[in-house]
Amino acid sequence: MARVKQRGRVAGAVFVGFALVAAACGGGDDEGAASEDTIDRSIKEAISESTTTTEVAIDEPTSMEEWEALWATEREAIVARIEENGWGTSADGTTVTGPEGFTIDLSACPAGWSETEGLTETSIKIGQTIALSGTLADYGNYGKSIDALLAHYSAEGAFTDSTGKNRTVDYIQKDDGYDPARTIPLVDELLDSEKVFALWTLGTPSTMKVYDKLNERCVPNPLAMTGHPAWGDPVNHPWTTGAPVPSYTTETQLWGTFIEQNLDEFGDDTITVAALVMNNDFGKVYDAGFRAFLAQSDLLRDRVEFVTETIEPQAPTVKDPMTTLASKNPDVFIAMTAGTSCTQAVVEAAENGMKEEVGYLFQPLTCTGVSFVNKEKVGGDGMASDGWWIFNPGVKDIKDPAYADDPWMEFVRGLLEERGIDPTISSSLGAGFAYAWPLVQSLQVAGEMEGGLTRSNLMVALRSLDMTPPTHLWGLRARMDGNKDAYLIEGGAFATFDGAAQTWVDEGSLFNLEGKSLNCAWDQASSTCG
Repeated sequence: MARVKQRGRVAGAVFVGFALVAAACGGGDDEGAASEDTIDRSIKEAISESTTTTEVAIDEPTSMEEWEALWATEREAIVARIEENGWGTSADGTTVTGPEGFTIDLSACPAGWSETEGLTETSIKIGQTIALSGTLADYGNYGKSIDALLAHYSAEGAFTDSTGKNRTVDYIQKDDGYDPARTIPLVDELLDSEKVFALWTLGTPSTMKVYDKLNERCVPNPLAMTGHPAWGDPVNHPWTTGAPVPSYTTETQLWGTFIEQNLDEFGDDTITVAALVMNNDFGKVYDAGFRAFLAQSDLLRDRVEFVTETIEPQAPTVKDPMTTLASKNPDVFIAMTAGTSCTQAVVEAAENGMKEEVGYLFQPLTCTGVSFVNKEKVGGDGMASDGWWIFNPGVKDIKDPAYADDPWMEFVRGLLEERGIDPTISSSLGAGFAYAWPLVQSLQVAGEMEGGLTRSNLMVALRSLDMTPPTHLWGLRARMDGNKDAYLIEGGAFATFDGAAQTWVDEGSLFNLEGKSLNCAWDQASSTCG
């Protein structure tokens, strides 16, 4: 194994040139699968880039009034673009068109399907399967924030469409405990009994089990609460879009490039990378993505020994697998997990010596929130988390005092407090607004389109979105572009946890991968983009 010469905040070079690093998952209209050449070429091109940040032509709003004015202007531009290009549903009701060749064949929808199922004259029924119990129940806080924001804009009359119908959102949550076996009947209930207009899902395994059905039923599955690359498949799964964060595959490429650009820290010996991997579709895509990077990296292919241990999603402890990984004396550790196991990995690393001996320890972007690694969770003075690394996808943390005066954060904290919810109980409350905000905007855009709010118009609105999110670091863009770009937000920064301050501290500049993650026609049999 190699020994890291000096551990600390020394990886400045890693932030230059990530612009094309995320191409491990191939596919667009003309590209089906990622090849060895795909990743290798993209990495080389990325390294040659001179900058990763995006110039922003406007000043960041300083009040909610300024934010709302900006969004109104941006929505108007989106609607104008849609109208100018004649996108939407054809006159005969058989075809939906959108940007960059995006199409949906409505004639393939099941008999009895309706554009407006789940809509009444006064309401929009949106269903949700979500973990309100179990080891991933912290993500259930997303629903509290979503409900609060939808209720606010409903009360403001934001969902009055071009046909004059003023609707409020009826948001229905069902607890699946992050168990796909429970998700399936709950989705059936929401579709067949509740007859929802659109259906939200949380978690890779759960979404993977139902997204074929939702697309076959022609039901919008917007902003699935998972970063799996499979949701970036507008050709084969036009009714599903993914999370407002980079994909997990992109994240694995960033980890790999981080190691490449810090090789001088490891000496000349074999570099041992250890990973704790969740034993489901979520963990498998992390594992496969990182292995693909290693296999196609000239710098790491013969240098890295990659060792893994798996855990079940509802495992009560990670002690045994973490002890096994510690015995491998790794140079780098990566938690390819979510929920409680993120916290447990920190605690175990502090107890088994990994915190002191391992050069770099990484949390996954699923656990970016301070509430997964703060002293209330890891115990003691909270220093067990000090020095851990993470790829921060740019979502503002509602618990971070740095955003105390941020107008958006003040606004959403107020919404929660009005409902008797303490905004400081979980970072996931802030992340929930990152899902709610783009849906609020898309519902309004869809409502302004010809025919008003319909299922097809909602999907065209989502696939045409190009707006400034208040939920993310300034400089990131919420943008999809039909069949060309299926990922809403692509960017972020590496960060390390400051145990004394109990917060993540960005290391280097924000980088922007906008439009660089290739679409992914996921093959479940091979666990690759096919």
